[in-house]
Amino acid sequence: MRRTAALTWAATAARLLIWVVCVLASANRAHAQCSARDVLQRQLVLKAAPVVPTRTGPVASVSDVAEWKTISIGTFPDTFALLTALSAMGCGVGNSAAEALARPAFTLSGARTAVTLLTVTAADLGFRGETVPLRQIYELAQQLGFGLAPPEIAPQLRLQYLDQPVGEFLVIGMNPIRTWAGEEVILTVANGGAGLILIGQDGRADAEIPVTSRFVFLRSLPIRPAALNRN
Repeated sequence: MRRTAALTWAATAARLLIWVVCVLASANRAHAQCSARDVLQRQLVLKAAPVVPTRTGPVASVSDVAEWKTISIGTFPDTFALLTALSAMGCGVGNSAAEALARPAFTLSGARTAVTLLTVTAADLGFRGETVPLRQIYELAQQLGFGLAPPEIAPQLRLQYLDQPVGEFLVIGMNPIRTWAGEEVILTVANGGAGLILIGQDGRADAEIPVTSRFVFLRSLPIRPAALNRN
């Protein structure tokens, strides 16, 4: 039974990976709302991109951080439909991100829900120096009342954040997903100048993250008030 189940899952995963490749390869034939030209036109004609306020001191609690953006999740019946939507919008998906979307750890909400997002940098949390391990960022953020995001947040934000400014990379504060090679990956919603894209990056607990990296979290209750470690 276990061997049959494993073979069934392997076949399903293989079909999903083929689907990912085919769907993303067809993006250049779609109406590319994620293209650099369309993003620029949207920013000029429709509205300015959301402004992320700068801070003058470290965050003491999640209540110090204003809500940034509200998006919807649970809007797709399955991953195939989600990938089709990314393709239709012309949104790029990096190789490791595509693998993450095809893994069983990537799940979709069964009910349509509005989710409010917050953004904060490691420096905003009070970390100093050039980089800090991802584990420390997560631990401190959760102590202050920030919650990790479900993996669905990443592609949904990519689809619903079409006026992202050039040069902005938003790291989704989420539990990592292992690729088929066993690499731990977290997802980043980015506009590097060539269009809107969803990419993966090192999600190991000891991965060194620049303190200027901006994370997307949810709001939750603080785990404990504390003598907080911001070293």
